[in-house]
Amino acid sequence: MIWNLPNILTWLRILSIPLIVLLFLVGAHEPSSAAYPIAGVLFAAAAITDSLDGYLARRLGQITRLGSFLDPVADKLIVAVALVLIVSRDPRALVVLTAAVIIGREIAISALREWMAGIGQRTAVAVSRIGKYKTILQMVGLSMLLFRADLLGLPIYRIGLWLTVMAAVLTLISMALYLRAAWPHLSART
Repeated sequence: MIWNLPNILTWLRILSIPLIVLLFLVGAHEPSSAAYPIAGVLFAAAAITDSLDGYLARRLGQITRLGSFLDPVADKLIVAVALVLIVSRDPRALVVLTAAVIIGREIAISALREWMAGIGQRTAVAVSRIGKYKTILQMVGLSMLLFRADLLGLPIYRIGLWLTVMAAVLTLISMALYLRAAWPHLSART
């Protein structure tokens, strides 16, 4: 059954992307509005569904091929869109470099996983613990970067930037680990 709760949560994550974009653009034109904070909260809610859909699929025995395909697509779409939005408002070198590292790694690892699956070695590049920590830092950091406003005297944007930079560092480390795991297959003769 493809219309189960985990797949619906994944579809909701995908459908939240245009709303996050719209809110962010409204915030850019009306910085005093609540559009930025709402965009940040909506992104955070979507990030929570990322963990929840996979957990529910396993717990309820509702893993589907559609869900297995859509979940990583939804993750990469929402992260890439958030990074593009953030860079559009803050094109400083650190922000652009961080976004390029995260997006570039996602493309490279997606291609590596697809290739490894094609040779029957997908489990050699399964998600690592560092990859999970990277995802947590990235989702919290991006939520804060989209939120943009200070909260209770805390510099939310600045904290979000450093969390996202830390996520980018973990991104590079996890990519190196994935490439090391795949190296025997990549360097083998065909």
